[in-house]
Amino acid sequence: MKIFVFIIAATGFEAVGDALMRIALRYHSMPGRVALFAAATGLLGMYGLFLNLAPVEFAEATGIYLASLFVMFQIVNFSFFRVTPSPAILVGGAFIVTGSAIVYFWK
Repeated sequence: MKIFVFIIAATGFEAVGDALMRIALRYHSMPGRVALFAAATGLLGMYGLFLNLAPVEFAEATGIYLASLFVMFQIVNFSFFRVTPSPAILVGGAFIVTGSAIVYFWK
């Protein structure tokens, strides 16, 4: 269970950091842009920290990480940009989650 906490936190930091970076690239005022870049940089740094602190071999974490990253990106994309995933993204995502489960649970 501890593994999932680290992985979910890492993907949350990565997805939100990426969203803030995208917003910063188009932000109209320089002070706001700098603040958004700084926040994005901090979150992306936290992503790297949490992913590498996960108490699991990186190869094993890859399956969980990819599935949670896909799900987190969809949540953040909707939350920040109000973009809903297309049917193609949902079907592809189902393959990602299924493949990730196979990688993680097949021992």
